[in-house]
Amino acid sequence: MIIEPRTRGFICLTSHPTGCEQNVMNQIEYIKTQGKIEGAKKVLVLGSSTGFGLASRITSAFGSEAATIGVYFDKPPTAGRPGSPGYYNTAAFEKHAHKQGLYAKSVNGDAFSNEIKQQVVDLIKEDLGQIDLVIYSLASPVRTHPNSGKRFKSVLKPIGEVFTNKTVDFHTGNVSEISINPAEGEDIENTVTVMGGEDWKMWMDALQAENLLSEGATTVAYSYIGPDVTRPVYRNGTIGAAKDHLEATAFTITEDLKSIKGKAYVSVNKALVTQASSAIPVIPLYISLLYKIMKAKGIHEGCIEQIQRLFSQRLFGGDLALDEKGRIRIDDLEMREDVQEEIAELWKNATSENLPEIGDLKGYSDEFFSLFGFKVPGVDYTADVNELVMVPSEQ
Repeated sequence: MIIEPRTRGFICLTSHPTGCEQNVMNQIEYIKTQGKIEGAKKVLVLGSSTGFGLASRITSAFGSEAATIGVYFDKPPTAGRPGSPGYYNTAAFEKHAHKQGLYAKSVNGDAFSNEIKQQVVDLIKEDLGQIDLVIYSLASPVRTHPNSGKRFKSVLKPIGEVFTNKTVDFHTGNVSEISINPAEGEDIENTVTVMGGEDWKMWMDALQAENLLSEGATTVAYSYIGPDVTRPVYRNGTIGAAKDHLEATAFTITEDLKSIKGKAYVSVNKALVTQASSAIPVIPLYISLLYKIMKAKGIHEGCIEQIQRLFSQRLFGGDLALDEKGRIRIDDLEMREDVQEEIAELWKNATSENLPEIGDLKGYSDEFFSLFGFKVPGVDYTADVNELVMVPSEQ
């Protein structure tokens, strides 16, 4: 079939298997050009099919020749209906890892559930014995609690007062003002339950209980802080409360891992175009300004560049360079004073008319579509493509 992008709001309803594979191949190629990383050899990635999780899996496999298990929750294709991009990314990753002679298996299901945890525990026991590195990169708006069966939904809201600021519709380039009402009732608690550190700890407890973590094992969860302009709705809002909980959980897990000299860290990463960030008001406008400035300064990074630097310079480079709260800061280039000052200045005057000039809205839009395998250089989108691509380890 010929697959074209169909969008609804900040979601693309279709994805392109060849474009997704090309994306994965581009990231693999980048890692191969950066030299070997003396990193972990057996890696579990929770949330492995897109964004930072996928980049972590690619960096581990092709930078350190690691055996990897990926846990993801994606829709496989059916005849005439493409699968989700994460499914095609996973299929492409496994295909190229196997070509290289690397162990790579994937588990498709709800990582919050006890069933999937058990499935992964059994797979590690059977195939790898122990794990050296656990990456926690889950991004979900809902979570069914594995013990109570209750379904929790996260919300993106400020705390205490209405938040009003500019945003942009990245499809049309229309800059407008948006107001978001503050959290109420159980909004904060629910968001923390979905996006906080409880599930991360549950995973680590499950692995430790079965002696599946090697001596000195490390686990890393990903977080974000962001600039002043998004602070009321992001870091000081409901999601920020969840991130605070996630970051506090790192210390609890480190305490739990003392007997095996293990460590848990939170890495604060930079703002990037992801399916999740596209849904957050204000963020698309901020990212389009950020990209323009960072590209002009020659310091722009995508997911794969970020994670390669995290692994090579911080996790396995001898200097974690932790901040005052014990976090790894790989958002250091984004948060540079000169970058943030320029954004604050441009923000004041950003309009629908001048945004194409002062921001990188095209870059934002192209990157959004490339998440789904579209607008990827070198792919012929007029050609017939087989939508029924399957993940090798699941066949």
